[in-house]
Amino acid sequence: MGIDIERVGIDLFKGESHTPEFLKLNPHGLSPVMVDGDVVLYESSAINIYLAEKAGSDLLGATPRERYEVLQWMFWSGEQWRIFSVLTFDERIGKRFMGQPEDKSITDLTFAKIRAAGAVLDAHLASRNFIVGDHLTLADIDIAAPFSQNERTKVPFNEFPNLVAWQQRLLDTVPAWAATKREVDERIDSALAGAGITL
Repeated sequence: MGIDIERVGIDLFKGESHTPEFLKLNPHGLSPVMVDGDVVLYESSAINIYLAEKAGSDLLGATPRERYEVLQWMFWSGEQWRIFSVLTFDERIGKRFMGQPEDKSITDLTFAKIRAAGAVLDAHLASRNFIVGDHLTLADIDIAAPFSQNERTKVPFNEFPNLVAWQQRLLDTVPAWAATKREVDERIDSALAGAGITL
């Protein structure tokens, strides 16, 4: 987006997001958090919208109509898509860190919800390269996020060829997206190895 930021890493697996200082920024104890002067935001979608507006980026849509479509898909993602991928990660990976077994009734539910949403996305992507318009937007970024842990959680994305092709296209054509995935993979691999967990 052309905005200079200072990135401060925190290790969720070491509890760094639950320090009193961090909880003042985000009482949920989750990342990311953005501090820009007196503006403090958490939730990646809100942060991305803030930064796109600040930069005057067309990642929020090139036209007013596209903007509303981007927001529609981002809101949809939060309610119908990402939440179930995150819950699957918590069940399949997070509980391993806590020495607890996976609750299969939860992953059965999340897989059913992911399949229902995946069918919608797969149909939407049948004749387009991006979620909205003919260029990358925040809708693509928001919806692509769950793919980062697919190989670990075994979410059934491979049932949706248009969705899989779209994700691969993002990895192939958006260097920052591919770099982010590599970084997340390395951090998760390191945390798993440090805890002696083999998937």
